[in-house]
Formats: sequence, structure tokens, C-alpha cells
Amino acid sequence: MTTTYYTATTLDGFIADPDDSLAWLLRQPQDKGGAQDYDAFYGGIGALVMGSTTYEWVLAHLAETGEAWFYDVPTWVLTTRTLPSYDGADVRFATGPVADLAPELTAAAGERGLWVVGGGDLAGQFADAGLLDEVVVSIAPVTLGAGRPLLPRRLELRLLETAPNGAFVTARYAVDGPLLEDRIA
Repeated sequence: MTTTYYTATTLDGFIADPDDSLAWLLRQPQDKGGAQDYDAFYGGIGALVMGSTTYEWVLAHLAETGEAWFYDVPTWVLTTRTLPSYDGADVRFATGPVADLAPELTAAAGERGLWVVGGGDLAGQFADAGLLDEVVVSIAPVTLGAGRPLLPRRLELRLLETAPNGAFVTARYAVDGPLLEDRIA
């Protein structure tokens, strides 16, 4: 099983603006079936995990648009707060270190992958625990100057592939671990 942080970022490294808005992202064109295609990626996912801010954004987005729940696989939300569930969705709430939750996530994903949906700090917690295998990122031609950072950790990544997709440059990286100098120190 592969654990992947699949996300989009601005050119200056933010996944959301200071108000947790993704308006910058939703207006960017993408080629359906292009590089790092969402449908192809999601087809290989058996479970997902997200932070509470991401979950709250999803709930607000669904309420605003009238869309249905996006996911048909078990979804864990890591939170220290009480949050509402979503009718008809397999949403499970958890607290504590991601390493403690990993066996349950792995069992739910089975032979398929685990998607760390967001945010950057949650992906960083998986990396800290040695549980993050890949980062797949679509880089948008937008700068925000501030907001939620893509991945607030010092990590060594190894480029596996890159390609354009609509307005985005996509990249897939293997996570090698903490920066070398951090490992030696």
C-alpha cells in the first residue's frame, strides 16, 4: 500500500489562502485524463484521511454547491474537536498520533492506496512517522503571499515525474525522509 499526499499548491507553496479559501484553485483549468489525473489517482484509493479544517471546507463546499459527498471509501478525519458527520458518508473521527491510526487505515485501504487529502501539517505528521511514501502536487500559476503551507516540514524528496496539465505543472515525488543534515545532526 502506498500513502500519498495528493494536492495542489500555489507557486509560492500554499494550499489555501489565510481564510482557508480554495477559490484560487477552483478557477484553474485542467485537462481531464491529463498528467496526474484525479480520476485515475482516486481509482487506486482504498481509504483517505484528512484534517479537520479540510473536512470543514468540504462540508461548507457541499452545502454551498448542493453537491453530494465526494468519496465512496472510508474517510478518517483527525480532530480534537467534535464535528458533525455527513449523512450517508463513511466518515470516522480520530485523535492522537497518526502512527497509532496507521494499522486501521492500512487495513481499510487493503491492496489500494491511502490518500492524505489535507492539510499540509497532517501530511507532515505522516512524514514525521515515516508513513508518507509520495507527494503528488499540481502547481498552479498563482501566488498568494500567505496562507496554509503545502508541507511545513524539512524533507528530502526525489522527483519521479513531472508534466503539464492545463494551467498546472504536476510533479510526483518519493519521500526519502528528513533532510540529510537533519538526520546527521
